[in-house]
Formats: sequence, structure tokens, C-alpha cells
Amino acid sequence: MTDTVFIDGAAGTTGLEIVERLEGREEFKLLVLDEAQRKSDAARREAFHTADFGVLCLPDDAAREAVALAEGSNVRIIDASSAHRTADGWTYGFPELVGRESVAGASRVSNPGCYPTGFLALLAPLVREGLLPADWPYTVHAVSGYSGGGKALIARFEDDRDIAWRGYGLAGAHKHVPEMQKWAGLTHAPLFAPAVIAAHRGMAVEVPVPRAVVDVDADTLRSSLAAFYADSAVVRVADQLPSDGELLLRASAEPNDALTLHVFGGAEGSRLIALLDNLGKGASGAAVQSLNLMAGLDETAGLRL
Repeated sequence: MTDTVFIDGAAGTTGLEIVERLEGREEFKLLVLDEAQRKSDAARREAFHTADFGVLCLPDDAAREAVALAEGSNVRIIDASSAHRTADGWTYGFPELVGRESVAGASRVSNPGCYPTGFLALLAPLVREGLLPADWPYTVHAVSGYSGGGKALIARFEDDRDIAWRGYGLAGAHKHVPEMQKWAGLTHAPLFAPAVIAAHRGMAVEVPVPRAVVDVDADTLRSSLAAFYADSAVVRVADQLPSDGELLLRASAEPNDALTLHVFGGAEGSRLIALLDNLGKGASGAAVQSLNLMAGLDETAGLRL
């Protein structure tokens, strides 16, 4: 059986990468609107009422409007925006955390944010296990490739090659924070320090855990994460420090939909680090993983692992 998929916002970075992962797959038929139709509410409404699945690759307000256009249809929606990540009635599209069955049976799925994907993959299982406290104010340091910022930021970095690092969200009001707090089960919002670097894609998310707060050794934390993700083909837990003692993000990195977790320890505490492709498991790859589950397919079909 072939399912029809309508990607609303297919011309954007996330939409284009989802199309790349779906093209040539016999399980799906893409419903494509031309330039004029993409701006027509009537054409979009008809597409939602025709398709089996709708994937929203839109700004938040436009995503909410798209959901309204789909009302009364049987279409099952994956929203790649941040509009519904903490909303009632939406399933959080992180199957490793919420359960594959929950995503597979959902009619409305919110795709996780790229930074929260790394943060939650590290923290949520350890908080659930009781190895890390839910009531401590965590700090999150993270860097991302500039492709996650959309067309304007991509153009800015590619036009001005002198930019090496761009810190932002410095006032603390970042839209990812409520998502991080809710799905990690934290009492306090984490202090989030994101930055963009001069690489098209790639992401590193670090959560330091001081020994003064948590007297649990790194091996215990690593083993707990390894057990939690033991049945995942997407999330991997590194079992040791690289031989050269370094973790690198390379500007030449190819698209990848995996997520790798590292735990390093010392006398001062542990450092939890997630490495991922902000356009892979951080966006388009995660959407395709959820789509596969919702369509009753192998969750890794079409992914670059």
C-alpha cells in the first residue's frame, strides 16, 4: 500500500531534506503543489483532505493555520515547527523517549527541536532512573550549524565568511526551553546557551553535571544510557573516550540521522555530550522516523545511519 504525503513548506531547508529521504521510496507518494498553489489556502486545504499524512515545515503561526486547514480531514500530521511541542493532544515525536507505539498510533505528532533532541536524549533517561535530580537548575551549552536558522541565517553566514561564532538567545527567552523542561521532567527551566558556528550542519549539546551536585560516576551514567537505548538503531552511546581525547564537528560532514551520546568524567564531575546532525535527527530525519512508524514501517527506512 502506498501512502500519500503532503509536505506543507517543502521548499524550505527541512522540507527539502524530508523530500530527499522520501523520493524513490515505493511506500510513499509525494503530493506536490506548484509555486502558485503553495500560497493558496484552498489548494493546501484540498491537499490536506487528500493526503494520508501531512508534514508541516513552516513557521509556528503558519503551522497553526495549516492545522486549521486540515480540520475535518483524516490526515495524520507531523509538525516540524515548535508550535505544538508542549501542546495538549499532540504526541512528542521522540519515539525512544515516549515509546514507538505512542508515535505509531498518533494522529498529531510534534517533531522535537534540534537542541532539545540532544539535551533530552542525555538527561531524560537519567532523571527517570533517579540518577540525576529533577529539581536542579541544569546548564546547557550547545553549538549548531547555521542551516538550522533558515534561509536568512544561511544567507548571512554564506555572504559573510568572517563570522565564526554567533551567540544568541542571550536574554534567556529561547523557545526551546519549555520543551526541554517539560519532556525532561524538570522542576526548573534549564539555563540554555546556544550558538551558531561556521558549518552548514552539525550540532553538539553539552550538559555539565558537577560532582558537588551529583555524586554518581560517569561509568554509571554511561551504562544507564546504554541500557536505555540498547534497542535503538538511531541513538548510540559511545563506550569510551576517543583515543585522541577530542570530539569534533567537521564542516565537511555528510547528512546523518543518527545521534551519538558521550559521557566523560573526572574529579569535578561528569560532562554529558550529544553529537547529531541538526538537519537529521534534529529535524528531517526525526520527522521521517516518525512517519515510518505511523505508516507501520521499519522506523529506520530511508534514514542515513
